[in-house]
Amino acid sequence: MARDPATWHVPKPRAENTVAYIQPAAASSNHHWFAMTCSSVVRPSYRVFCLLFWGLMVSVAVQPTRGGDWSQILGPHRNGVAVGEKLAATWPQGGPREKWTYKLGQGYAGPAVVGKRVIVFHRVGNVERVEAIDATSGQQVWKRDFDATYGGGVNSDTGPRCVPLVHQGRVYVYGASGDLHCVSLQDGQPIWSRETYRDYQGDEGYFGAGTTPIAIGNHLIVNVGGRKQAGIVAFALKDGKSVWLQDGERASYASPTKATINGRDYAVFVTRLNALAIDAQTGKLLFRFPFGQRGPTVNAATPLIVDGNKLFVSSSYGVGANFSELTATGAKPIWANDETLSSQYTTAVYDQGYFYGTHGREDIGAVELRCVEAATGRVQWSTTNGGVAHVILADGKLVILRADGRLVLATATPEKFERLASATVGNGVTRAIPALSNGHLYLRDGQGAGGTLYCFDLGK
Repeated sequence: MARDPATWHVPKPRAENTVAYIQPAAASSNHHWFAMTCSSVVRPSYRVFCLLFWGLMVSVAVQPTRGGDWSQILGPHRNGVAVGEKLAATWPQGGPREKWTYKLGQGYAGPAVVGKRVIVFHRVGNVERVEAIDATSGQQVWKRDFDATYGGGVNSDTGPRCVPLVHQGRVYVYGASGDLHCVSLQDGQPIWSRETYRDYQGDEGYFGAGTTPIAIGNHLIVNVGGRKQAGIVAFALKDGKSVWLQDGERASYASPTKATINGRDYAVFVTRLNALAIDAQTGKLLFRFPFGQRGPTVNAATPLIVDGNKLFVSSSYGVGANFSELTATGAKPIWANDETLSSQYTTAVYDQGYFYGTHGREDIGAVELRCVEAATGRVQWSTTNGGVAHVILADGKLVILRADGRLVLATATPEKFERLASATVGNGVTRAIPALSNGHLYLRDGQGAGGTLYCFDLGK
């Protein structure tokens, strides 16, 4: 872990956005995919850390949020659970009622919802655009454009991949070329920006930047994957200046989550090749264990903290899943295998001792929706009727959005797969993570040069 120099300079703001771009001063001498095939994969192993003292308290730390808000990736607690929602037990024959639609450009960034505003991030021509949409009418409230430079990778879509983060009256977005922007939630006025790949020699990888930042305390923490000892970087929420650096971690497509261990807040990451926890205030490493494989593979599912002191991480491409107990100094394995719940890019949800999510790979057509007992890793039920899917847990039900546009409502039960309703939504690939807020499901599709944001009424 290293720190940036104390001195900074601020370049002249870009005229079109009047935004301050923050750059580190010259470094001192001590300045510290989904792919189509995967071969020769070996299941990772990792060191078991010992419990040094009893009474350890580990819990998911909760971001302050109003009931119904979906302020960041995977909801208020980054676990795919929509708190306090009341959903209809079934849908009309034609599917749930569509309230409105809104045209978007390219990208796979899902929406965020706070109060009456839906925040979207997409690419239109040569700009990456962040917009606020009125949740009731579907009309634009404001927009803010930033230069877009990403040229595309394995996938021809050149839009942003990261879900907007709404925190304490500000919106934070992370573009496909590693550009980090902060704007006002009220009117979209720019506050600060950082070009993280330029500052720290980041790598766009297979699909551009794809790990959504997390806000913890006064810091915005990002898996930049930089080469100047800047694998993970904490930026000040206030002004975007770098606070600490944690080296040695290449960027993944998995977004971090947050846990509190012994009263301290930690950012829990799955990076390109590791799972780790870092003190959010100091950047000090708590633990790290191998998780991932070199070659044409990606890690993309968000790590989950469940039952207060358990960590679940999952990946496909022969990497598998790991379920561990968090201790004072590390992660003690409970089970690990590649046969139970190996997710290519979607994140499972957890409810009363069971995981619900997809196992397998979209690109080779072998995908199952499964229920898995957390304590043992035993598969309770499995269905092959569908492909890779995002899952939201709400009101004892599973809202399942497949990448092919099929939307399914099912009961969250380990007894059997119980479908309540289903419908086809959208008009293209629905790979972006959806949002559920105040009984309304917000999702976007992709149709080559652009897509559409949809609002569906799922409430009682």
